Amino acid sequence: MSDSPDLSTLFNRRAFLSTVGNSFGAVAANAIIGGNTLSAAAPTLGAPFHAPKAKRVIYLFQSGGPSHVDLFDGKPSLQKLQGKALPDEVRGGQRVTGMTANQKAFNVMQPLVGGKQCGDAGAWISDLLPYTQKIADKFCLIRSMQTEAINHDPAVTLINTGSMQLGNASLGSWLSYGLGSENENLPSYMVLLSQGTGKNPGQPIFSRLWGSGFLPSEHQGVLLRSGADPVLYLDNPPGINHSQRRSQLDTLAAMNQSFQKQHFDPETIARIQAYEMAYKMQTSVPELTNLKDEPESTYELYGKESRRPGSYAANCLLARRLIERGTRFVQLFHRGWDQHVALGSQLRSQCIDTDQASAALITDLERRGLLDETLVIWGGEFGRTVYMQGGGVNAGRDHHGRAFSVWMAGGGVKPGVYGSTDDYCWNITNPAEAVNIRDFNATILHLLGIDHKRFSFPYQGLDQRITGVKPARVITDIIA
Repeated sequence: MSDSPDLSTLFNRRAFLSTVGNSFGAVAANAIIGGNTLSAAAPTLGAPFHAPKAKRVIYLFQSGGPSHVDLFDGKPSLQKLQGKALPDEVRGGQRVTGMTANQKAFNVMQPLVGGKQCGDAGAWISDLLPYTQKIADKFCLIRSMQTEAINHDPAVTLINTGSMQLGNASLGSWLSYGLGSENENLPSYMVLLSQGTGKNPGQPIFSRLWGSGFLPSEHQGVLLRSGADPVLYLDNPPGINHSQRRSQLDTLAAMNQSFQKQHFDPETIARIQAYEMAYKMQTSVPELTNLKDEPESTYELYGKESRRPGSYAANCLLARRLIERGTRFVQLFHRGWDQHVALGSQLRSQCIDTDQASAALITDLERRGLLDETLVIWGGEFGRTVYMQGGGVNAGRDHHGRAFSVWMAGGGVKPGVYGSTDDYCWNITNPAEAVNIRDFNATILHLLGIDHKRFSFPYQGLDQRITGVKPARVITDIIA
């Protein structure tokens, strides 16, 4: 018999030592075993790398590709161009999806309704978003976003994980890994889902979008559902009381710690953490989701739909409550923005679903003194084409990634408008102002005190980063 360790033991030892030597994951492991939070120990390793402007994030992800042409980038020129063909020199040979590739004509369709210049920066915002118009001075409207992806799944995966390839860690998981949580009784990353009320069901939302990928699994997002069981399998089994459950977990933790000392498997630490977090959430989640303490004025602010569990408005309200309780990253996924047909009716429905609640969240955070340290992001995976798909009352718009709009508020962001597009909302006017997904994520990290170039995790022989290996820049012009 050889005295050398078996391969599984060697692999786990290498994984553990690599984590200890090169990442914040080692601090997480020590924190879990020792009962301390990651955020308390992280500064000794250089996180945050610089003074953060934001401490937490609410990401209002509009899944399906909201039309920047109709909502945030309407131009008077489009009225004159209505029905005319998109010039070849503007399109520049850009590929389109199979849904319009065989169209005989690519005719311009002006915005559905009018809009107005809003705020000190004069940002054009559609009349479909009257509540958003009123908070224009609270956010920075970025009109020069761009993405390499042309279809939903790769585009959603790219903007949420930094790569179109599956298996990478989500943005929320990266922030949980690097900064930890401010509340030991709730996960540092929580997710809420909602469905648009229009006829368009939207693209599917997969749990890998809030997965931890190659990062330790305790950093994956936890889905908070509507209904009687906000988190699955949280309650004790029949016949088991709270003290009995505590005794079981203590015994199980001792066994897992013994196993971890023998095999140095980092996932054993994650297992202990998961059990402990579930135990704590038996108390914290019911308190979080009990909205009886919210005054009537809160429901008036967020709108009547905020009383309906699982709605976008109710999720916005829960996002505020989570932030108040120290959750690091809250992400809302709202489906239904994929309007290839019936743009007129479907886009209106989506705006009714989201407009008041999105604006209310900004107002609510500001009133409570939370906006300055909370970064709020509103946007989807790409925009829509200026040309129509189909025709008549059933006309829609196809996917467009070369230029689209998102907005960011609070958390050190300077209100105003950044970037612009041509008369067709097709190309970015100044290429130096183009914001690709890497730039966008690098800027989010920077606002939270993290240098994206130095923030990595060793995996498969590479120092993995959410900004990847290509150049990425922080958009300093939008930072206050």
